[in-house]
Amino acid sequence: MTTPTPSQTISASAAPATGLHRFAILAATMTFILIFVGGLVTSTGSGLAVPDWPLAFGRLIPPRWIGGIRFEYSHRVVAGVVSILTFALAVWCWYAEPRRWVRNLALGAFGLVIVQALLGALNVVLELPLATTVAHAATAQVFFCLMVGLAMFTNPRWEAMARAEMVDNSRPSLRTLTVFTTAAIYIQILIGAVMRNVGAGLAIPDFPLNYGRVIPPGWSGPIAVNFAHRCGALAVTILVIWTFATVMRRYREEPRLMRLASGLLVLLALQVTLGALTIWTHRAVIPTTAHVAVGAAVLATSFALTLRTFRLTAAHSASGAIPARASYAHDRSIAGSRVVS
Repeated sequence: MTTPTPSQTISASAAPATGLHRFAILAATMTFILIFVGGLVTSTGSGLAVPDWPLAFGRLIPPRWIGGIRFEYSHRVVAGVVSILTFALAVWCWYAEPRRWVRNLALGAFGLVIVQALLGALNVVLELPLATTVAHAATAQVFFCLMVGLAMFTNPRWEAMARAEMVDNSRPSLRTLTVFTTAAIYIQILIGAVMRNVGAGLAIPDFPLNYGRVIPPGWSGPIAVNFAHRCGALAVTILVIWTFATVMRRYREEPRLMRLASGLLVLLALQVTLGALTIWTHRAVIPTTAHVAVGAAVLATSFALTLRTFRLTAAHSASGAIPARASYAHDRSIAGSRVVS
């Protein structure tokens, strides 16, 4: 009888984890597609194209596929697929995932997708009240981030990733910057959801100025919401650039942080471009919908960078401070000694 080698034993034990990780990626990808289709529903004004729920015109499948019906019903179909995937992911985690907190997160994701479905139903039944439509958008972003987090946590490399490899002694710390950046992006998305649902997307018809000025010459509710969204975009831009510059300055040789920081900067540039195109094309469907989807991608990337920053860095300690210029090399040498030991 042949005794398995250590490498074969590791490969066999890693196989279920790899399968779970790939399934989590699939669920997160479908969630992103769901957000895109949801943005398509909003961009085309199709939220009430199918006036009943959970059926469609009293049937499982609508009798006709015209106008906004195809967008709204497609949104429901993709939402159903995401719900099934989330349930399957929760069950798989419960039986195969040894970490209790990951199992609980997966169960929480399934609970959140149920809440999201109920909010979608209320939108139809109550005919799109502002509170539920914004709550629906807000919950969708939280759910997407949670699915991205599960995809990261189920990656076999996550546990293999050494904790606190680097000392985060910048001022402000990269941890603080990523948290504030992620929070600012989320708030900005919420303001954008309010702006879309009150029909204020073109309340200020020019860009980058506001009626030809830096500050709008007149005010109304829609103009105030639109201008707040533009101010939020400026704040997010500053924070993202600041975060990227901090990673470049402190952790340029750490690809696990550099890739996410670079991706965040690229996505931000794309998002600003899509925002401008949304105005210049008078809310054409493609740039408006892409603006919603890329906004979710910006948030998820910032969230992923935050998670990885907390995983890889240790908080600054006054008693064991390391000079800023020498800290990264010092940290890398510590990480190397850990691997050797």
